[in-house]
Formats: sequence, C-alpha cells, structure tokens
Amino acid sequence: MTTSADSFPRRHARTQRFTLGAPRAFTVAPDGSRVLFLRSDSGTDRATSLRALDLATGRERLLADPRALLGGGSEQLSRAERARRERSREGGGGIVGYATDADASLVAFPLSGRLFLVSAETGESRELPVAGPVIDPRPSPDGRFVGYVARGAMRVVGAGGEGERALAEPESAEVGWGLAEFVAAEEMGRPRGFWWSPESDRLLVARVDEAPVRRWWISDPARPEQAPHQVAYPAAGTANADVRLFSIGLDGDREEVVWDRARYPYLARVHWSDAGAPLILVQARDQREQRVLAVDPVTGGTRTLHADEDRVWLDLFPGVPCWSPSGRLVRIADEGGARVLAVGERPLTGPQLHIRSVLAVSADDVLVAASAGEAAAEPELGEVHVYRVNELGVERLTREPGVHSAVRAGEVTVLLSATPDRPGTRARVFREGQRGRGLQEVAVIRSEAEDPGMSPRVTLTQGGARKIPCAVLMPRDYHGDTLLPVLMDPYGGPHGQRVTAAHNAHLTSQWFADQGFAVVVADGRGTPGRSPAWEKAVRDDLAAVVLQDQVDALQALADDFPLDLSRVAVRGWSFGGYLAALAVLRRPDVFHAAVVGAPVTDLRLYDTHYQERYLGLPSEQPDVYRRNSLIDDDGLVDAVAPHRPMMVVHGFADDNVVVAHSLRLSSALLAAGRPHEVLPLSGVTHMTPQEEVAENLLRLQLDFLRRSLA
Repeated sequence: MTTSADSFPRRHARTQRFTLGAPRAFTVAPDGSRVLFLRSDSGTDRATSLRALDLATGRERLLADPRALLGGGSEQLSRAERARRERSREGGGGIVGYATDADASLVAFPLSGRLFLVSAETGESRELPVAGPVIDPRPSPDGRFVGYVARGAMRVVGAGGEGERALAEPESAEVGWGLAEFVAAEEMGRPRGFWWSPESDRLLVARVDEAPVRRWWISDPARPEQAPHQVAYPAAGTANADVRLFSIGLDGDREEVVWDRARYPYLARVHWSDAGAPLILVQARDQREQRVLAVDPVTGGTRTLHADEDRVWLDLFPGVPCWSPSGRLVRIADEGGARVLAVGERPLTGPQLHIRSVLAVSADDVLVAASAGEAAAEPELGEVHVYRVNELGVERLTREPGVHSAVRAGEVTVLLSATPDRPGTRARVFREGQRGRGLQEVAVIRSEAEDPGMSPRVTLTQGGARKIPCAVLMPRDYHGDTLLPVLMDPYGGPHGQRVTAAHNAHLTSQWFADQGFAVVVADGRGTPGRSPAWEKAVRDDLAAVVLQDQVDALQALADDFPLDLSRVAVRGWSFGGYLAALAVLRRPDVFHAAVVGAPVTDLRLYDTHYQERYLGLPSEQPDVYRRNSLIDDDGLVDAVAPHRPMMVVHGFADDNVVVAHSLRLSSALLAAGRPHEVLPLSGVTHMTPQEEVAENLLRLQLDFLRRSLA
C-alpha cells in the first residue's frame, strides 16, 4: 500500500500517537532541588533517556543515555520484561522505568536485563555486575541497597556492588518472587511485587505460585519453525495464581503475612511509609468485599483497619489506601451515591466532585484528581482537575478546561495538563509561594513530541435523556451543505473514557472525519468519570446497556448534527471491538458496517478479575455469560435481519485478548452463513506498536468503511 511519508497515518504510527519525545514518569526530590523524568530525543525516537531538571538553575541535564550505556548495541529483553511492558502498554525502548531512594538522589533502572545506577546529583552512572536478567530494580530508601528480581528470585545487592544475594528463590518453575501476577498487573493497577521498609532493613515480597492456573499457548502461525510459548492465563471461572506475601529481612529472617486468603484471595494494594504500619488491601474474589489491613512486619500478623462492602462491586483507585503523616487512613469510597475522599472516618468531599485518584498526601492536605460530580453546577464534559483537599475545604488548582494531573513532593508540584486547544501534554513546575501566595510557576519541562499538524474540529456535548457524554467531529473542510455518513468510534466500556477535553485524544477520529465522515464518540453507562451508579449500571448486562446508549446517543445527536442515519458504521478495539460487533449483530437496523478490532467475543475466555467483576462466575451465571457473549448471539442466526459487513482484526501474539476470540467469532459467522472479512496480524500484540502495522491498519479500515457504506 503506497503511503506518503508526511501523511497522518504514517506520522501517527511513527510517533506512537505523538507520544514519543514527551516528558513522562516524573519524580520530585523532597528537598525541591530537582525533578527527574524520562524523555526521548525527538518525536520519532523510541529510545527513552533519564533526565533531571535542576530547579536552582533551571538547567536540564542528561543523566543516562541508553545508547551510550549499551555501547551502541541493540536492546535485548527477556520474556518476563516483555510481558511487564505489555501489561503497562509500554511501546518505547531504552530506559522505560526507574526507581529512586527516598531523597531521589540515587536512581536505579534496568537496561537490556542489566542493572544500572546513576547519581542524580553528579550524573555519574555505573553498572552493577549482578545475576540477571534484572527486572524492576528499586533502591532502598536510604540508598545503601538495591532490590531486584531475576529469574523468579528476589535478590538484593549493595549500592556499591557488594553482597549480592538471593533473599528468596523459587521452589519450582511455577513460583516467582517479587513480581505482580497477570491479573494484578493487567486489571488491578498493581504492577509491583515488592516494597522496601522505610528503615531499609526489610521488604514485603509477593510470592506468586502459578501452578493452579490453566496454561495457554501463544503461537505465530506465520512462523511454523518457532515453538509456541506457554502463558498462565486465569480465564473467568478458573483458578487464579496463589498469591502470598512475606516480610523478609536483609538478614534472611522471613515471616509470612497472615490474612484470610480463602475469603480475600486478591492482594490489590500494598503501602509502606514511615507514617504507620504497612498497609495491604485484600479483596474477595467477587470483589464485593475488601479489607484494609495493618501488617506487623516482624510477626506477619494483621489487623483490620477498614472494611468495605458493596452489593455490585468495589473499585480500586490509584494512590490509596495510604497513611497521612498524622497517621490517619486515606481512602476513596463510594458513599451516598458519590465517590468521595475520606481521611480517617470522615469524608472530606461530597457529590460535587467525583474523585479519580489520590496524587499526594502531606501534613497540610491531600492532592487529588477529580471530575465534576453529578451534583456539580456545571457538567465540565471530559475534564479532570487537580484539587487540594483538607479539613478546611476544597481548593481547585487547575482552571483551564482539560485533563490535568500532578506529581508533588515537599513544596514542588509538577502539573501535567492536556487541553483542547494545544497539542500534547504540558508539564509545568510550581513551587509553593510565600505568605499564602499559592503555587508559583518556576519552570516548564520541554517536550520534543511532534506537532500533529492539525487540530480536531470537535464538539463536546450530551446526547439522549441520560445525557450521555459525546464528542462529535466534523471534517475540517465541511461547510454544512449535505448529510454525512456516520462513524461511531467508541471504546464504550469500563475504565475507558474517550470523551475528554484534550487535543490529542481526538486525532484519529478527526482523520476519519476528514475522509468524509461525521465521527461520534459516546461514553455510555459503564465508562468512568461520572458517578458510581453510572459505572455499575452494566452489572450482569454488559452488552445490552452499552449498546443501547450508543443507539440513544446517535439518534439524539441527529437532531443537532448533519448525520445520515442510513449510513452508520462503527469501529472499535478491545472492548470497543466487542461493542462494534454487538452493534451490527443486534442492531442491524441502526448500524450498517463494523470494524471489529481485538474483540472479546467469548466472555469465558477473558480474565477472572475483570470479567467476574461484571458478570460473576460462569458456573453460577451461565445464562449471563451466554447473553453477553458474541458467539452465542441470536443475531448470528437471525434469518430475517440483514447481514452487515464486518471486518475482524486481531494480532496473533495478543496474550491479553487472545486470537481465539476472533477465530471463534469467525467460525460462528461462517456457520451462520454471514459474510465477513478477517485481517490477521502476525506477531502483533494487543498494543499494535509496529509502525507499518499501525499505519496501514488505519488505511485498511478506511477502505473497508468506504466500500461497506457505498
């Protein structure tokens, strides 16, 4: 397929959606002297370097260049490291993660399975000759040791390279220490598996035994000479990994942390700070009960600090639970129909705010990210703001419309802002002003990300009686003289907000719009950011609820926008792919073609922690699974309903939504006599990071949509 080097699909793929070259992964030194971050050299460079901004001088310094450290050689990744990057959706290379001591003066990072340390003060770097391949190295808070994982063992070494040893070694091939199991990394937002004590003398270490987990095989049919590789995948209703937690001293002393693992098998959060005992959050398998426990690291005993129950499910949130410096428990809770911040037993926010995450906690306040709650005076569609919360009230720190977040330590705050009128995300550094003058801007961290060269023509609005958040994009050269074919472009499911007040979030939708479509993105029930009831409305009914909201939004928007409802297509990836297939199978009267990307079609084949949250156990609710699964859909065999064109796309290397989903859908479609197209992607995972694949995938979708709606 012939393409132009400066076309949007080519640039979108080459720049990894215009994210390369943008600063990220910020760490603020507690003394306010510097900010550490990662950034590649340009908007097309995938090799990320470690950098520091000295706040006293305003100068930026390169601390570690992966190319120099590897001597110009190519990066070599272990299978375990590749899996970690897939779970975190990391498509870059070089230094993609790092950890520091308490002062942010010693930095550790892995590179090609080797362990490197760098001084943030002097810039001096060195490699420690240790057993590898190294995964997730983390300095102790005092900077004297580095803990890391290699070949399933939890290991520690002195910062000078001395005393390298294993604190815990795997008893079998199925056991690993110090890393998160699949569902923790993929679904719980817990990517780590070990945590240092504030005194640097002990660690809490997860022990993961995958022996109970069913084995699947991921192969590449395009390379028959290569053996498939085995993965432990806990599909809905099957056994999870057995996860235990141990307190291990540097002297080898080891105590198991004891809680009712039969009732609460999920280790969802671990927090260890000098403000109190270690905290763990453990969850029941049905996710309707959870406990925050305080741990005695010497004996392994635990006591309950807080218990939560919910008849639908309990969500997990970034940054909590944790201690405040005064020793009060900080948490996010669903109370009175709102998502609130609570410190101790007292909620500090109400229904005006919908709390998304805790960003930082100090003696004076809690920094949170929040969107407008249902009781807010204005809906603020797609916006997320940073607030300072304490006993005296709530102060909003970000004003301009957009999606904002922050990183803070001491008196220095890095504000990250993505707004509708400016490409990318801006990183600004603020210092607490004197005499109550608030935050004072002291620096801007440069971005090398490429400018997309276009600005979306997007309208954020609401559709239907339920006021469904929508984004409508028109061709930039459209003059309003004709009706336009419609492309619905949703994700539409849990954890995936697409209607956001941010420039780059709508670039791909705008490219499709510029090809002659009116593009509609609708965040119906089940998507985040509005209210607990909005998110939990999909319990036991993922399919019907999310699909109805897409239909309602589309039909309502046709009253205000030039939408040709006789030509409506839908495209999506992952949950969006599932929704796209649902649309043409169940509502062919509304939807006339679908691009179905990496769909979850047989819901029994997706993982435990995600699928059981919404549908329960397959053995207890088989009809619920059948009602929500595509391969059992009545639309497949409906002889009266029209057969709509469908293009199914899937990567063979996908270990999250395995290709079996699309193969089973294709088989069911074939058995029902329904014509469809299948586009197999050899060697491609759920991320589709390959430049040529990502570029041509956009063009092939466009070709299919034009043919199907003609």
